Amino acid sequence: MSGQGQGAPDRALSGGWVEASERPQLLYAVGDVHGCLEELLRLEQAILADAAGVVGEKWLVMLGDYVDRGPASAGVIDHLLAPPPFGFRRLCLKGNHEAMLLEALSDATALLHWLSFGGDATLASYGMDQAAIEKLRQGQLRGGARRQLLAAHLPDEHLEFLRGLPIVLSMPGYIFVHAGLRPGVPLADQQESDLLWIRDLFLEAEHDHGAVVVHGHTPVQQPFVSRTRIGIDTGCFMSGRLTALRIDAEGTRILQS
Repeated sequence: MSGQGQGAPDRALSGGWVEASERPQLLYAVGDVHGCLEELLRLEQAILADAAGVVGEKWLVMLGDYVDRGPASAGVIDHLLAPPPFGFRRLCLKGNHEAMLLEALSDATALLHWLSFGGDATLASYGMDQAAIEKLRQGQLRGGARRQLLAAHLPDEHLEFLRGLPIVLSMPGYIFVHAGLRPGVPLADQQESDLLWIRDLFLEAEHDHGAVVVHGHTPVQQPFVSRTRIGIDTGCFMSGRLTALRIDAEGTRILQS
């Protein structure tokens, strides 16, 4: 977790899960960015203005899916590797699109799957030309040649960042995760595939997980708020609206780019 101040999450759980024993005075959870750097920068400015004058711990929690589909995935990762806004800590969680990118590095079938889900836009943002992307899509590059092409465009620093992303952040009253939780399964027994990919089983159950689940992954026209979950993926790469959920001692409020 990067940034200034005290009070970082105090215990890392197995499998990349992080637990905080206390909530910060102010927290903003940010939905799926998907390569939309301009919208992320605008939203951060809105968050800074909203948080002005608040004393105490202030966190930014990113809910995953930083890459694919939008035009500036490389720029988004550069931004997330840089220091957070002054006075904030930032914690970035893994999304299913980060998992797909990492799997694509060593598996030809996974690469085709990733390209069809917006990975082509990510490679273009790293400077790969369309002819080379098409060669990958058509399976014209084998083994070492394919890996060499990807390695030439995807910086090691970015890949290490993606590999090191935790999957879940929990704290009193809230669980932050990219996709959701499998109903009836304790947090310690949740599977990574569900945490990154689950949809209908989680969305339709309205199951009480013992805390409000704040998630992205499933695009909605407007943020979804219920007693058990809050969904804040507003499809920024399509809508131009990136959403943040503000959480403090008084409750929650929505901010958008």
